[in-house]
Amino acid sequence: MFRRDVKSVKELIMRTLREQGLETPLQQKRLVEAWPDVAGEAIARYTLNTYIYNQTLYVRLSNPALRADLSMRRQEFTQKLNDVVGEQVITDVRFG
Repeated sequence: MFRRDVKSVKELIMRTLREQGLETPLQQKRLVEAWPDVAGEAIARYTLNTYIYNQTLYVRLSNPALRADLSMRRQEFTQKLNDVVGEQVITDVRFG
């Protein structure tokens, strides 16, 4: 009798992505796309651009007052966004 090493399709895909060096870019894309859901519809309306550089999510806003208010909630957004992705992709959020 032999033993089978059964793996889920998700596990096989994630292993292949990791081997090809595509896991991190995929997670970063998912995190950037999750910004409107995590931030909420009102904040998303004022968001002009979002991108990740050196494990920091940069969010460009069109409203300076909102920018100042959200800067105080940086840690909260960092935690929520990482929770959505399931891993620590970013360490900080900067508003500009």
